[in-house]
Amino acid sequence: MSEQPQGQPAGEPTFYDRVGGHETFVKLVAEFYRGVASDEALRALYPEEDLGPAEERLRMFLEQYWGGPKTYSEQRGHPRLRMRHMPFTVTPTQRDRWLAHMNAAIGTLHLAPMDEELMRGYLAHAANFMVNAHDE
Repeated sequence: MSEQPQGQPAGEPTFYDRVGGHETFVKLVAEFYRGVASDEALRALYPEEDLGPAEERLRMFLEQYWGGPKTYSEQRGHPRLRMRHMPFTVTPTQRDRWLAHMNAAIGTLHLAPMDEELMRGYLAHAANFMVNAHDE
């Protein structure tokens, strides 16, 4: 079992374990980036030709956030999400496009309603936090 996140009662499975662990997050992120790859406006936010490295970083981050392996921090240090995204112009429209693809990807997981609500809520909050510019 994964290390318990803060506030997680000892002996209870983490969210990561409860929703299926690594394979669930691999599927989530692969589905998300499938949508990003076909969305020209959103794809422009990703400077790398190959989305594979971005996919791996997001998967590691989400796994760690939800109580899985700490690989993200071990390889990349503290997440510092807002700082890492500052070089990119993230508008409310881009946030909405990002969330649309992420919500579609979440829908492919067939999670328990409570788990789906938790995941959607966190990702909406995180997406809002990344906005750093106005739409023109």
